[in-house]
Amino acid sequence: MSEAKRVALLARPGEARERLRVALHEAGADIVLEDDPNALDVEALGGSAPQVVLVALEPAIEDSLERFDSVLHDPAVAVIFDEAELAARRQGWEAQRWARHLAAKLHGHQDVLPPGREEDVGLQLEPGLPVTPAQLHEGAEISLHLEEAADIAFELPRDDFAYTGGLATRSAAEQVIDADDWLRHATVDAAPAAAPAPSMPPPLPEAPVVAPPPVPAPTFDLSTLELEPLESGGATGAARVQGAVLVFAGIGGPDAVRKLLAELPDGFPKPVLVHLRLDGGRYDNLVRQMERVAHMPVLLAEAGKPAEAGHIYVLPGDVVPFVDAGVVSFRPGAVIHTMIPQLPPADSAVLLLSGSDSALVDPVAALGEQGALVLGQSQDGCYDPVAPKALASRGAELAAPMQLAQRLTDRWF
Repeated sequence: MSEAKRVALLARPGEARERLRVALHEAGADIVLEDDPNALDVEALGGSAPQVVLVALEPAIEDSLERFDSVLHDPAVAVIFDEAELAARRQGWEAQRWARHLAAKLHGHQDVLPPGREEDVGLQLEPGLPVTPAQLHEGAEISLHLEEAADIAFELPRDDFAYTGGLATRSAAEQVIDADDWLRHATVDAAPAAAPAPSMPPPLPEAPVVAPPPVPAPTFDLSTLELEPLESGGATGAARVQGAVLVFAGIGGPDAVRKLLAELPDGFPKPVLVHLRLDGGRYDNLVRQMERVAHMPVLLAEAGKPAEAGHIYVLPGDVVPFVDAGVVSFRPGAVIHTMIPQLPPADSAVLLLSGSDSALVDPVAALGEQGALVLGQSQDGCYDPVAPKALASRGAELAAPMQLAQRLTDRWF
């Protein structure tokens, strides 16, 4: 077991705080401070020198958290947010599962399975690619099977185009049948004698052709026509932008996303779309968390609306972006993987942070090969680096969240 992490627990008194304290003790944490953020002094939090701050988030403390920005924004301090409402009712298997994830986060490993798993050796992962079918059959002798197939080939049932006599004694050239030639001869042989043509009735007299009166030539008065200015689209036209920055994260991702967004400047010329999986689905709270650190407006993405430059959009579980002629908007949906190839590569970036889905690696790497800026979170401070490491093996650059923000700024700002 690694050295116990120094943890400050910020939560109002109540069931949520009690359960979080128990989870920290089970995870082997050293709780150096536990207090209500509404009553806690800023210097007291900094003086406790925490390595991790665990916050039981609820509306009653959101305004007070701004006082602790100097600690919460410290790159050396990891911040974990948990919904107070979820923590209060979490129990049984769900509480044990959350405690295992918390322990993994604190001690920097990925072992989140329950005790007893070591007996199931079949689930142990091994390095390297899986064995291919070609490798499984490497060295297999198939010549005997080919000879057997050749011996019985002429004993198999034949269709209507095969000759019926002496097939086994014919040469290979004689056994080849031209189906078109066979069909032409069969058609000629089977055609019946031509029947006498029936007598036709005399043709009817043609009706006289009457020419229609001439159509008067139209006249147009072009003196009153005016050109419509291109800027007439107004605010709607200005909102339609090319490309986007797409940020993916999962377990351990909120802290990384917070540090990334805090470094992006106001007026950044691309929309930033954040896809972060939350167990409780409280994406409105995530918006409020990011608003406190971001320099750009932070909004919850809504179906039917376009993505505007200089804005951050948190994608809820039932809304996904789509691209039409390079223009990014939002629509109802739950599958986001398919829209990645639609992004215009020269004007887009995709970032895989902690906990990103590994299924994203292939489409993201393919977009990078077309010229998109493709980045991943470095392993240092990354709770779940599986997807970023896989992306790095495809040639992507890895960096800390603040450096990732600088790479985006250098490219477009």
